[in-house]
Amino acid sequence: MHAFLLTLLVIDCLALIVVVLLQSGKSAGLSGAISGGAEQLFGKQKARGLDAVLQKATLVLGVLFFVLTIAVSYFQL
Repeated sequence: MHAFLLTLLVIDCLALIVVVLLQSGKSAGLSGAISGGAEQLFGKQKARGLDAVLQKATLVLGVLFFVLTIAVSYFQL
């Protein structure tokens, strides 16, 4: 059981790293520094499409990471 949970934990860690790296930053480059306030003022909604899916996947994988970590530590005995 411990080896199975540890394998799931490693897969979850790798998936979490990939999902976080695929997300775009809040201000991408110099254009984000110049027009950063304008995007918030005019309500440009960036959390649509792929960004929304990646954000939800990050949340799910993060929760799964904590659950698997607790389970691995519990079954380590």
